[in-house]
Amino acid sequence: MKQYDFDTPIDRLGTDCFKWDALPEMYHRDDLTPMWVADMDWRSPDFVIDALRQRLDHPVLGYTMPSDGYWQAATSWLAKHYNIHTTKESLHFIPGIVAGISYALLCLTQPGDKVLVTTPVYPPFLNVPKGCGREVVCSPLKIENGRFEIDFDDFERKADGCKVFILSNPHNPAGTLWGKETLSRIAEICERKSITVISDEIHADLTLPGGKHVSYSTVSDAAARHSITFMAPSKTFNIAGMGSSVCYIGDEDLRKRFFGWLDALGVAGGNIFAFVAAEAAFAHGEEWQRQMLDYLNGNVAALAKFLKDRMPKVKAVLPEASYLAWLDFSAYGIPHKELADRFINVAHVVMNDGTTFGGETYENCFRINLGCPRSMLHDVLQRMAECLEK
Repeated sequence: MKQYDFDTPIDRLGTDCFKWDALPEMYHRDDLTPMWVADMDWRSPDFVIDALRQRLDHPVLGYTMPSDGYWQAATSWLAKHYNIHTTKESLHFIPGIVAGISYALLCLTQPGDKVLVTTPVYPPFLNVPKGCGREVVCSPLKIENGRFEIDFDDFERKADGCKVFILSNPHNPAGTLWGKETLSRIAEICERKSITVISDEIHADLTLPGGKHVSYSTVSDAAARHSITFMAPSKTFNIAGMGSSVCYIGDEDLRKRFFGWLDALGVAGGNIFAFVAAEAAFAHGEEWQRQMLDYLNGNVAALAKFLKDRMPKVKAVLPEASYLAWLDFSAYGIPHKELADRFINVAHVVMNDGTTFGGETYENCFRINLGCPRSMLHDVLQRMAECLEK
């Protein structure tokens, strides 16, 4: 069995990657370590790179379509991992899930319609509806026993009059896994209130050992009837630059409406390499995924231990799925702007500012990316602890 290397640092500077190469312009310094953008600082899998090279052996890069192999790999992956038994007729290629969410909102809602989200949440869930002229309604999550939980009294009240609920499943930030009971309760409320659910499940394949991801559409007939599910190999296999995602809709009427809209506007055609990379990832990726998740689980444990030993005042929501953790530094009593300045200009570390996940409520909170060699993670945490001690 091949052993994959997640320990060796990879120099990504000068490759036009947003995570690293955008920092000097944004912060006016070139000594920052990025722990923000949600891709990983490990090598993309060799079987994906090999598949891309093999396709480049052919000298023509013309218009392309998804191969039978692509559809077979995608449907097999969904059936094996998430109990979604489907055919290619119920699937549609999407060039990225954020784009897919915006397409769904434009297709299914009108300007001024209300869109429900649970905060703190991935910033595009807030920004995309606003950019489409929709009204965003926020239902804040609770933190119980170190994990996010839905406040269903607030959720049901806020759901009144909403047309769409954008579900982050697993939740971003912090990769909280929503269990079947939670998802079934969401489905009952949304069915009763005629709300369409857009379920972003891009982090499903990053479920850590011991956890179980439940796909929203599988929890009930109602959930299958009123939902659009987005998945992708991009986060799991570190191929986000390929822009390769897949949309699943179980309900025929909803499927015809949304897929017809996509096809009429011509907005969801894939490129050669998006199909090739996704097929290779789904077809050959299980062992790489297993080893990567084991390593990532070690990073989560390393973070937990470091926080306990060196930053005990931090209240953390650690991932059950994904490589993203949520850190609350409020107990240090440092104003948010000063805290952010310390991380940038003293620790030289860039994380995602919590206020972008839902406003001032999340001051003193930051999202940190753990998808990196452990030596890099430890170095960053060491610098963060030192800057808090000053």
